[in-house]
Amino acid sequence: MNSFKKIRQIALLWLTTTGLVFSYPGFAFDYYQPLPEQPMIPGDNPLNAASIRLGKKLFYDTALSPEHTHSCNSCHNLLTGGDDDQAVSQGVNGKYSKRSAPGLWNIGLQTVLFWDGRAKTLEQQSLEHIPAANILNMKMKRLSKRLQNMPEYVSLFKQAFNKPISPKTIAQALAGFQRSLMAHNSPFDRYIKGDKTALSPLAIEGMQQFNDVGCLACHFGTNFAGPAPGPAMGMGDGFYELFPNHLGSRYDKSHQLTEDVGRMGFSKDPADKYLWRVPPLRNIAITGPYFHNGSAKTLREAVKIMAVTQLQKELSEKQLDQLVAFLNSLTGEIPEVIRKH
Repeated sequence: MNSFKKIRQIALLWLTTTGLVFSYPGFAFDYYQPLPEQPMIPGDNPLNAASIRLGKKLFYDTALSPEHTHSCNSCHNLLTGGDDDQAVSQGVNGKYSKRSAPGLWNIGLQTVLFWDGRAKTLEQQSLEHIPAANILNMKMKRLSKRLQNMPEYVSLFKQAFNKPISPKTIAQALAGFQRSLMAHNSPFDRYIKGDKTALSPLAIEGMQQFNDVGCLACHFGTNFAGPAPGPAMGMGDGFYELFPNHLGSRYDKSHQLTEDVGRMGFSKDPADKYLWRVPPLRNIAITGPYFHNGSAKTLREAVKIMAVTQLQKELSEKQLDQLVAFLNSLTGEIPEVIRKH
């Protein structure tokens, strides 16, 4: 059995058979956890002000595309949810991404990257994403040479890493900056830390519905995406779920839910058909449209579809109101350093 399947089964077993309560980072299976001050940081790429400053400059720089037309921020606008509000994104040369651009806020809490979990680290994600023909289409060696001819970058890389510009250090800088993207102080966080006025009565009812309907079976923990990096989940250990879990609903066709085989497209393992990395729900209210293909236009529509496809439940209008109110409470604050860019 694959290791990620073992981890998923252990997590679900704990959630359904115990009442134990844990807190981040050592207690990975708590139902509800506040956002930590910072994500887990790999030993070979420590965060420091110089590397974050460099990564931020790279993130916004169109020099990462051959004709200086696109930057990382083109598809991951950090002034919104870290996505582009499109079903799929338009990369260089008019080509489109295969799947919807996910939001980047709190991305350092994810143990695997991409919808299918094929990247084990943010560094690996950058090394794959930048050269992709339908994204930036920039070969990493070419990018390295371009930046080596820009004196400001030569100085910034020396300050950040004391190493030459290379594909590895470019990826490290971008990964470090992305790990710094933490959206703290959501109403939910303030509520579970003791401010009982932070949530509206409707959102509090939604929190209860989130449990009662069954959403917590997959969307638990600090990022509402299963265990975050820690003792239970290491970097590269994915937490996955079938989507759709129950085939044959009206949404399979109307929202093209079965046209993409999910993780199987990467792993080639038939057992992975329709398996997806469980997406985080923090900031979900500002990262529409929803699902891997962007087929759900609104959060309310997405919640309704998830209840049917995952749990075989038809929600009432009141339940939808409650759940959407709760999900809105998961929106954190965008740091001033980003707003001033």
